[in-house]
Amino acid sequence: MAVPLLLVRHPRTVSLTRHLRTVSLTRHFRAVSKIDLLIGCAIIALGTLEAFTVATEYGATETPELWWIGQAVVTGVLVWFRRKAPVAVYILMILAQYAWHRQGYEHCQVWQLASLLIVFHTVGAELPFKPGLAWAVTGMLVFDSGAVDHRWLPFDEVIFLTVVFGAAYLTGLAVHAHAARARRLADHAAQVERDRERRAAEAVAEERVRIARELHDVVAHSVSMMVMQAGVLRRTQGGENEVLLGIERMGREAVEELRVMLGALRMPLDEAIPQPGLDLLPGTVSTLVSSGLRITLDVSGEPVRLAPGLDLSAYRIVQEALTNAVKHAGESEIRISISYREGRVELEIVDGGGSASSGLSTGNGLVGMRERAALFGGAFEAGPRPEGGFRVHASLPISQEAFANERIG
Repeated sequence: MAVPLLLVRHPRTVSLTRHLRTVSLTRHFRAVSKIDLLIGCAIIALGTLEAFTVATEYGATETPELWWIGQAVVTGVLVWFRRKAPVAVYILMILAQYAWHRQGYEHCQVWQLASLLIVFHTVGAELPFKPGLAWAVTGMLVFDSGAVDHRWLPFDEVIFLTVVFGAAYLTGLAVHAHAARARRLADHAAQVERDRERRAAEAVAEERVRIARELHDVVAHSVSMMVMQAGVLRRTQGGENEVLLGIERMGREAVEELRVMLGALRMPLDEAIPQPGLDLLPGTVSTLVSSGLRITLDVSGEPVRLAPGLDLSAYRIVQEALTNAVKHAGESEIRISISYREGRVELEIVDGGGSASSGLSTGNGLVGMRERAALFGGAFEAGPRPEGGFRVHASLPISQEAFANERIG
């Protein structure tokens, strides 16, 4: 069954979709960073508030206890960056709590407990299961053993610390599992979308090839036979019949147009829409030159208006050769020459080579340029130069009628 071309998403649409996904992820990470910053600021604000209000209740000699503010600022910054280095922040927070108790304070402050719960949560949310579990259990043992407080803890306090720190870790573990499942679903959806696009593109390509084959087998063959019969009839009548000459000429033009159309059916789908031509080359070269590349463009002869398909193929040949020259030529000069001659347009791209191996980056690029030239009856050659560097040359006939005569006559 034929597949309508409009059901296949254009490659540019696919690229736009992927770009939008990237933008969405970037915005998500920025939002998470802002939330972490707000949490860090809240820790600093709470620590500052306690320093000015309830410092003596924790054993401080006076209220306010200004050095608490510095500790709150450091803790808030650690909480802000906890996702980037969860293990380092986790260890530093435990050491900070140990330093706090070494000052003679028996109980931790509210903002300190909140910060410890947050980093336990982060260990579960950001680390893989086994290392995250190991760090969480180690932290709970450190607190339960009294190593941080430097005293033996009552059993009920051990239970309390185990429950609150364990719950914080488990909530982080739940977030980690949810995020992992969401990533798997997103990856699966992306793979399904890629498979769907690939199958649709393959179906369209097969349909296009089938249409091209039928046009060639039925229409092109029949028109070619008509042209040959008109030629035979004209020659038997002396060769001066203007009507038969017109039939031959129009038949050859029709066959040539069919040949170009059949070749276009085998091209990528994105070339079915309006495409650039050689008139855009000066702008392309200017853009590359402004970025520091040494590229010269020389146009000789009287420019003529090329057929859309020929103009596109000429531009693509130069574009592909220029892309590979820029990639391999290093700092050497790249010369582009376009010569309009009698019935032909000559394209030449030459580079001086560089530190990297000169040449085309992929065989597909070389094959594609050769096929584009052959589609219009042109000649193509590419290879290294004896003096160094690489040369790409294509000669494309401007007159399709002349080429049609060679093919049919």
